[in-house]
Amino acid sequence: MTSNNPMQEWLSIRFRRLLSGSADGVPPWLDIIARGDDGGLYVPTDAPWVIHRDFGTLVGGIRALLMQALHPGSLAGVADHSRYEKDPLGRLAGTIRWLTITTFGGDSAVRAEAARVNRLHQRVTGTYDTGHGEHRAYRAADPDLLLWVHVAFMESFLVAHEMYAATPIPRGSATSPADNYVEQWGRSVAPLGLKQTPSTRREMDDIITDLWKRRLLVSTESTKSVVGFIRRPPLPFAVRPVYRLLFDAAVVSIRPEFRAMLGLTAKPRWRVVPLTRFMLRAIRLAIGPESPIEDGALNRLRRIGVL
Repeated sequence: MTSNNPMQEWLSIRFRRLLSGSADGVPPWLDIIARGDDGGLYVPTDAPWVIHRDFGTLVGGIRALLMQALHPGSLAGVADHSRYEKDPLGRLAGTIRWLTITTFGGDSAVRAEAARVNRLHQRVTGTYDTGHGEHRAYRAADPDLLLWVHVAFMESFLVAHEMYAATPIPRGSATSPADNYVEQWGRSVAPLGLKQTPSTRREMDDIITDLWKRRLLVSTESTKSVVGFIRRPPLPFAVRPVYRLLFDAAVVSIRPEFRAMLGLTAKPRWRVVPLTRFMLRAIRLAIGPESPIEDGALNRLRRIGVL
């Protein structure tokens, strides 16, 4: 779909160019999501679809990176094998590709994307120092590292949506909307080899708390270096003020004990939360309601009779 408003269309292209790395603003993985004759893991009434289509993910993504930096294993994988310093937007685009294909793509697309990520994970190996002073070997495919990345990501997107987005999360047959999201998004990592995932918000929170109590989450000089980069990435000058607010919103949403470990101080919640909500609504208004990714997924589901 194309907007009738030239300014809105221009802003939409600029916005999606920044996130996807594509010169024309059309994500390279759009065709992967739109084609095919199969349903996927989720439909529009599912919690992951509702949360991941919303702009609360802009805050959730920053928050997830900060939380993941607290685990020395996942941090070592980023430091040793990621190009985040030289090409932060390229790394962002890779993460967005996996998220969007897994959320909106068909089953065959999800399997192919998981296979791509698994091949990348095979090369991510090394060693790191634990919070107990032990030197430990790691692989990106280790179940404990996969679980940490999964829960840090999932908790961040859930909290960010609850704090900054207006769209209600579907409850489904779960006890709460949050439980529904946790259970449903757990399906996303099964193709990556992670079979045991939390099915409720309490289970997810307990995993995070347990890692903290066992001192498996730590702050090191590498942590501080990564946090400094996340605070001030080399973004285009025009978007830096918006990013600063999104970063402040992510910091406000983090538990105090983790903020302290990250060396971050939250700005007043009463100011950051409403300002962030306003900013996210303004971004949506500026670029328009159309989403090529979601439109492609919806068209595929209509074509095969799921909708």
